[in-house]
Amino acid sequence: MKILEIADRVRYRKMTTEELRSVFLLTELFLPGRLDTVYVDLDRTIIGSAVPLADELVLKSAPELRSEYFLERREIGILNIGGTGHIDVDSQRFCVASLDCLYVGRGAKAVTFRSDDPTKPAEFYLLSYLAHKEYPIRLSKIAELQAQSLGAQESCNKRQIRKHIWSGGVSSSQLVMGLTELESGNVWNTMPPHTHMRRSEVYLYWNLGPEDRILHLLGEPNETRHLLIANKQVVISPGWSIHAGVGTVSYSFCWGMGGENQAYDDMDRLNVSELR
Repeated sequence: MKILEIADRVRYRKMTTEELRSVFLLTELFLPGRLDTVYVDLDRTIIGSAVPLADELVLKSAPELRSEYFLERREIGILNIGGTGHIDVDSQRFCVASLDCLYVGRGAKAVTFRSDDPTKPAEFYLLSYLAHKEYPIRLSKIAELQAQSLGAQESCNKRQIRKHIWSGGVSSSQLVMGLTELESGNVWNTMPPHTHMRRSEVYLYWNLGPEDRILHLLGEPNETRHLLIANKQVVISPGWSIHAGVGTVSYSFCWGMGGENQAYDDMDRLNVSELR
């Protein structure tokens, strides 16, 4: 398990492009046949991916966790952005289609991943936080979620939001997780921008071509920086940082949060004119 120590609002002002990328951006996930995890000291977040081929992949604990099994003190959200697969949790099996999300609560001991077709493998995105209470395992099906429409074509940010794990849907200890899909011809996300000191946030961007990029904005509102992000890469946003971006094409992203509360609309909104 890789350990990542996030930069604070003082250090990040003096960082080079490569230093920013090494701290706030994860670029080596979704490798075929592998399960990879990264432990971030910010809110004790664990971010990972599992792309099973012919053989199953097993979610194991790591020496850094000092736990008997991965979910001894944790919960996890698992979003599939690839082909259909299934996840076994102890004695239960769940069929997870593309864009479905499985929540697994604290106390589950055995979690394994398989692809139904290794030539079109499932691509499981993993987001885990500490849990102080046990909640039941639940599969959230994308087909059963009501989409929330935001933005407008005139401002190039017309998008559909679907919430998998939140206070009005699948219950969790602190994890909030969902996805946003931009409609064709729209490229801006999270506008107007905002911060929320009470929660850190993680974005996974996907549905980008090999030459497409997201210009992701981060940092304090009066001292912004940017990262150029490719397909299936993950950016980490501390509570003091904005998180917004624009792409060369339309795209999708998964947003996930953990921290002080689970109120989806708890954010400190900013006007674009306030950014520097």
